[in-house]
Amino acid sequence: MDKSIKSHYMNRIDDKLTELPWYVTEYIDSRKRKLSHTTLLNYCHDYIIFFDWLVSEKFSAATRKEVSLTSLESLTVREVENFLSFLEYQLGNTKYTINRKLSALKSLFDYLQNKAETSDLKPYILRNVMAKIEFNSVNETQETIANRIEGKILREDDFELFRQFVAHDYGVQNISNLRIFRFHEFNRERDTAIVSLILGSGLRLSEVAGINVEDLDVNKGLVRVLRKGNKEQYVYFSQQALLDLENYLKIRETRYKAEKSDNYLFIAAPIGRKGKSRRLTPRSIEKLIEKYAAAFGKPALTVHSLRHSFATRYHLENNDVPRLKNQLGHSSIQTTMIYTHLTDEEMRNAVNNMDR
Repeated sequence: MDKSIKSHYMNRIDDKLTELPWYVTEYIDSRKRKLSHTTLLNYCHDYIIFFDWLVSEKFSAATRKEVSLTSLESLTVREVENFLSFLEYQLGNTKYTINRKLSALKSLFDYLQNKAETSDLKPYILRNVMAKIEFNSVNETQETIANRIEGKILREDDFELFRQFVAHDYGVQNISNLRIFRFHEFNRERDTAIVSLILGSGLRLSEVAGINVEDLDVNKGLVRVLRKGNKEQYVYFSQQALLDLENYLKIRETRYKAEKSDNYLFIAAPIGRKGKSRRLTPRSIEKLIEKYAAAFGKPALTVHSLRHSFATRYHLENNDVPRLKNQLGHSSIQTTMIYTHLTDEEMRNAVNNMDR
């Protein structure tokens, strides 16, 4: 992962830690060599939810930052089970997500009991209630399928981080390699528009590759695509996708030497001095996503997982499965229901606000 991206994550982690008790900061610092920055940031989010719950239930201090070690030590099994029920029934977390949060808490409590020491070499806490709490059993269901997807998608600020990486940071990362740097400079508006469109609409690979210029309705934020079964449909895309598409359209004709008869939206870089413009193929789009994903530090990302990323975030922000089904072009709502199992704590705005 690029240094600037790591720095961004560390700044976010540090911001979260200012809102948490001192011993959480100490624990996170102790794990920086072992855990990824994204995992540590997720831990911070999980701890904020936990400590806020403690405060709201009046088990502890007036603010999350003031929660004492004594309060943690005195928690009962029943109280922790009530918190897990809160995650499931109030926040709508899946059993898999609850297990992940419980794992974060178990790791913190284990550190406080078995690794951290006071000045007189005593553990921070003597009693560890989290050691008595069992994980949820997760069966092979739609939820399990969703869990597999969850590890291969972008979350929260990763949307903008990946987009920014394609638009700018990839070039910075390869500035010492003139050939790669120049190739990126040539194609970065086009590649950014492709990534932004998928993340802002959930279109399939074949649908993105098949778009023609006249299929775009920039006034309404719509694109006409041919879906499975040769069904024509107008699909919404986000405001950020619109901005990136407009930036690409400004340079499309001159840079890619497109003639008026060349109506395909995404054009391949010309080969040779007299190279003619041609439509960017689905395989070429796959390869460019693979290239950026590997350099970004998430090699599991594909065009399809970017589509999953959009669908997951759309569901979190709108909770409207029928409309999501239509947006994705699913023939069965059961397929769309997978995304109801991919839950999160932070609900934001609708599609056009996804890029904030």
